[in-house]
Formats: sequence, C-alpha cells, structure tokens
Amino acid sequence: MDRFKNLTKLQVEVEEENGDGGYDGEKPLEAQNEEAEAKEVAEEMGQFTGLKVRRRAALFGECKGDYVGVPSDPFLHRILTKQGDITVLFADKVVKFTGSGKMKKHILLITDFAIYLVDPDADVLKRRIALAAVEKICLSKFDDNFFALIVPTEYDCLMASTRKIEIANVLTEATKGASEEIEVDFSDRFEYHAADDMVKEVEFEEVNGGIKTRITRKEIQ
Repeated sequence: MDRFKNLTKLQVEVEEENGDGGYDGEKPLEAQNEEAEAKEVAEEMGQFTGLKVRRRAALFGECKGDYVGVPSDPFLHRILTKQGDITVLFADKVVKFTGSGKMKKHILLITDFAIYLVDPDADVLKRRIALAAVEKICLSKFDDNFFALIVPTEYDCLMASTRKIEIANVLTEATKGASEEIEVDFSDRFEYHAADDMVKEVEFEEVNGGIKTRITRKEIQ
C-alpha cells in the first residue's frame, strides 16, 4: 500500500534558482525524471483545504502516534534499535523540501530523544536531529500543511504534513520540562536556513477560497 496516497496537494510557488528563470530546448533525462517525481508528489498531496484559521488551543489536541506501523517495518525498526531509541512518539509520511525547492517523500519519526527523516523508496536514513538541537517549529495559522523545524546548530528543515499541528504537539510535549523546550511560532511569514549560506522565506496568503504559499530565497546580509 502506498503510504503517501492520502497527502493533500501542494499549492505552492517556488522561485526559480537558475539565473534567467527560463530554459530553451529539451531538458536532460535526469531533469525530466525529477520533474515527474515532483509532479507525482504534488498530485499525491491533493488540494489545500479552505481558509480555516487554526486556533492555538488545537495544539493540545489528541496525539495518535504511529501512522506507518513502525514495529512491522524492519528497516525503520532497525534504525531506531541501532540508535537505542525505543519510544516512538510519532511516525508518518511527509513531504520535505530540498534547498533547491524540490519535493521529496520522507518518513518522519519522532522519538523521546530525536527526529528522524527516512527516504522510504531507498530505505536510507537521511537525517537525525536531536530534540535538544531544535529551537522551534514555525507554522502558519492556516490549513496549509507547511511547517519548518529551526535547528540553529545545523540547518533548518521545511516540510509539509496534513498532521502538522499534531507534530507540533508531540514536539512540545516531548520537551516539556527540559532546559530548552521547543517553541511553537505561529506566523503568516517565516524564514528558515535551507543551508548554511541560504535563507528562504515562506509566505502565506488567502486567495479565492484557498491558501497560496510562496517560497522565496532571500539575500544574506
């Protein structure tokens, strides 16, 4: 069964990274494959839903936890066992944005010690982030699915999930009482470091019964 078939479609503008913003001639096969994958991910995510404003109180709603069946997935189980993590607080499919703006399918795992990002197609652990390293999670008040994990000592991570409020809830509960609790920052605009030398801004706007999300690269002063 495809773990990603229930995600909603992204309605997002990502600025061009190439110099002239255009391209003449036939694109190489690799570029065509990347575009096809991005289109597939976007289609699998479905349309954004309405203009319903999220209430901060919803942050403390029910947490259901594991949506991918970690105990029955040998690879995921092996990753956690190797790291000594046995308590899974949350597990679900997400879409992660790369520094160049490409969309990639990932499995997001949250334990009581760390966050894991796994490539489900290649069965590869792409990143592990200690909870103590996460400063805050940024998200809007709308039903747009986007959120960013801000990790000052490394680089930040922009993702999309239909369960972003639950993810924020899990992270705050997991670090409650710790010396550095994870902050939840609601805003219609936020910045994140896509790489050490790359800052991007995510902006949300209400348009014609939906939410338009714009991602742009900012000049570093």
